[in-house]
Amino acid sequence: MKTKKLFAILSVLGLLVPCTQLGAVELQDADTRGETQNTGMTRSYHENLAKNYEVEAKEILAKVEEKKKLLEDYDSHSQYLGKQGQDLHARTWAMVNRYERAAEEALNKVTFHRKIASELAKRDYATPAETPSQRNGRENKAKFGSDPTDIIGSPGKAL
Repeated sequence: MKTKKLFAILSVLGLLVPCTQLGAVELQDADTRGETQNTGMTRSYHENLAKNYEVEAKEILAKVEEKKKLLEDYDSHSQYLGKQGQDLHARTWAMVNRYERAAEEALNKVTFHRKIASELAKRDYATPAETPSQRNGRENKAKFGSDPTDIIGSPGKAL
């Protein structure tokens, strides 16, 4: 009797476990699909990215200035530091180069995202306020001059 109950419970759990895992994977996939569909489509998104990269570049350039001061300090006191000073100088010099490349890359991203934002702004300015998908089957009855026979006062048209 106990073995039948145990078998029934295990078989039900065995059927439920894969279902819960699939649901979690489907939800995760839906989240990632939603993210990729929504990101990068708006001008404000690219403007915010440009601002973030600009802040990052400023922070990196501040680190570069700090490390350059350390380099000057190592150069002025190199006679006291010996071999360890040469190692510190080499490491700091490599860091400065790495930081300068990272700052340049961040600034390139700033210009890229600003360019994309300006192109999206031009495109948004040129597009109508209501797209066909937003009309939901409604038609624009206020079109003027779409049909020459619709003009008021045209011959053959009674008021």
